[in-house]
Amino acid sequence: MDPNYIQESNFLLVNEAMTVYAKTVNPSSNSNLKEEISNADFFGDKMLVIQLIRAGLPYQLFNDIKEITPFSEEDWAEYLNLSTKTLQRNRKDPDFVFKPIHTEKIMELAEVTQFGNTVFDSTAQFYLWLNTPCFALGNLKPAELLKDSYGKELVMAELNRIEHGIFV
Repeated sequence: MDPNYIQESNFLLVNEAMTVYAKTVNPSSNSNLKEEISNADFFGDKMLVIQLIRAGLPYQLFNDIKEITPFSEEDWAEYLNLSTKTLQRNRKDPDFVFKPIHTEKIMELAEVTQFGNTVFDSTAQFYLWLNTPCFALGNLKPAELLKDSYGKELVMAELNRIEHGIFV
């Protein structure tokens, strides 16, 4: 089976889970949400993303996102500015919900992963690009820039240029 098809299926499952969660967080304001939502639609619906961020993300949903991204538990701990021990402790609490500030970073990294997998022909190529110094990004690895929102925007802009065949 094509690995890209599997990856796309995994994204759709995670997006579906996030949509269901958003509906449970604030059902009255989600009456216009589609039953099924594509990758682009999910991150295109900024109000939906904002609702999820403000509500916080349950650990199980974070774990689903973690499984479809190229980041290790150590990477996630660094991006979230938490210790790996804290992440491991949170995993054990079935009712744990991330704070909005952490949820926002989780959503940003999920968005970058989704877009990166769309731009590149394979997930392997995207992961290689993430960990290779990029001239357009000051010879930094794109993964290094994902630690803050401004860096994430630079990475997304570079992915957009790559998608449109604009190479600097």
